[in-house]
Amino acid sequence: MINNSSLQKWHRLQQKDCDNMFINKLIEGLNCSQIEVKGIVNIVYEVYQPFFDNSSSLKPGQIIVQVVSIDAHPGMQLSECPIINVTLTMDNGKDDLLIRKEKGVIGLRLHRLQRICEEAFQQGGLLTVEDLANRIFNCGERTVTRDLATLRKENIEVPLRSTIKDMGRTISHRVLIVKEWLKGKEYSLISRNTNHTVKSVKNYVDKFKRVVCLAKQNYEFHSISFIVKISARLVEEYYNLYQNINPVPHRKEELDELLKKSSN
Repeated sequence: MINNSSLQKWHRLQQKDCDNMFINKLIEGLNCSQIEVKGIVNIVYEVYQPFFDNSSSLKPGQIIVQVVSIDAHPGMQLSECPIINVTLTMDNGKDDLLIRKEKGVIGLRLHRLQRICEEAFQQGGLLTVEDLANRIFNCGERTVTRDLATLRKENIEVPLRSTIKDMGRTISHRVLIVKEWLKGKEYSLISRNTNHTVKSVKNYVDKFKRVVCLAKQNYEFHSISFIVKISARLVEEYYNLYQNINPVPHRKEELDELLKKSSN
């Protein structure tokens, strides 16, 4: 019987042999220096490591997809955006079968759409409508757009690049989340309904409060944007929401108390 430590040792030795073979091939074929070759090997591992290990890390029903990193600036060309690998659960076994039985094909697709967008987001990536339609669900973009509209009617906003980065005509998901808070819903319920973490929901509400306080102190929107570290457009949306919504009494009392403290 061979113990695990022995297996790991032989695996490391074999891996080193493969590395050396690859390094020698690069030196011979490209006439590279040792430093250059080692840099290439490191890049290969960085890019392809998930595929080397996928037999142990991927569960049945999961796939690895390349998506735009959440760190990519909205104004960047797609060719310039950093790309990362994310693991998405396309089929969650019995849970998905139960949803298919209760809600049908469309209901299952809506559920999976929410799930994979949240999975990508939690791993630092953002999917797009094009990704969902052409690379994942193999359907028309109109179908995905219609599904997203259906979810919004249920006050569910999935984290897409268009919503997280406030691109296009899509209303910021942050505004929708804060709106639910002003209606009196608690962080945990908003988290479940919007597929965001409780920490994220609380962060959006806290920044909304800071925007309102600074605006009431006559700070300009661009200054507030710099201080709170959000876009000027989002600052404007937050303040418009504050001016146009009638919060439930206990939320209004909380905001009034906060504004009173900030003015002192």
